[in-house]
Amino acid sequence: MARRRQIYEGKAKILYEGPEPGTLIQYFKDDATAFNAQKRGTISGKGVLNNRISEHIFLALQTIGVPTHFIRRVNMREQLIRQVEIVPIEVVIRNVAAGSLTKRLGIEEGTQLPRTIIEYYYKDDALGDPMISEEHIACFGWASQEEMNDIADMAIRVNDFLSGMFAAIGIRLVDFKLEFGRVWDGDYARIILADEISPDGCRLWDIKSNEKLDKDRFRQDLGGVEEAYQEVARRLGLLQGDEENAVLDFDQHRKKRGK
Repeated sequence: MARRRQIYEGKAKILYEGPEPGTLIQYFKDDATAFNAQKRGTISGKGVLNNRISEHIFLALQTIGVPTHFIRRVNMREQLIRQVEIVPIEVVIRNVAAGSLTKRLGIEEGTQLPRTIIEYYYKDDALGDPMISEEHIACFGWASQEEMNDIADMAIRVNDFLSGMFAAIGIRLVDFKLEFGRVWDGDYARIILADEISPDGCRLWDIKSNEKLDKDRFRQDLGGVEEAYQEVARRLGLLQGDEENAVLDFDQHRKKRGK
């Protein structure tokens, strides 16, 4: 498929004009950022793995009736998606205490939460994506109450499905980020799931060892970042040939770091 003009470039993906009106080509980069892009690096092969993992998850979600922007994978790093009007809100679903939640509230990392928490953040890199409430969303018109109801309902449904899917392959879904967009039919807008779901935006821990299998390995300089992403893909059945026989052993990375 011939590549067309670039529409947008973010920290992890590039969007190009699609082959038909209302479509885009989403390209997955190997670039990695953390702490609001204060830390930058490259995770070799990340774009290829995230493309496959996100495709797998979005297709699975579509089978249970969750509407998404995903149409089909184009090649190793690109997928064809529906063009949407992104709702400027990041939706974070938390099942286990980790990340900013532990810092804000002084909760020990790994604490199982009594109930799932949904948090909202305003998408603005210059402001550091500040946490917001539904009152802020309503006040500034970022989404209607009906849209927020749809977003919250879909977030819980996605969480329930993914928690079971990952648990079946020995992974605990600690928390993850979702983004949503509007598709228009005349004057009527409908909310659908957009962006991606991959180890870039999920905290995924091995159920038995609590080893991190996500971008926290990059954030915290734990080593074995590429191997962690590969392990998630392997358990999902997305790697082929010799890659399926790879054994994940983080002890070597700890030894390199003197731990």
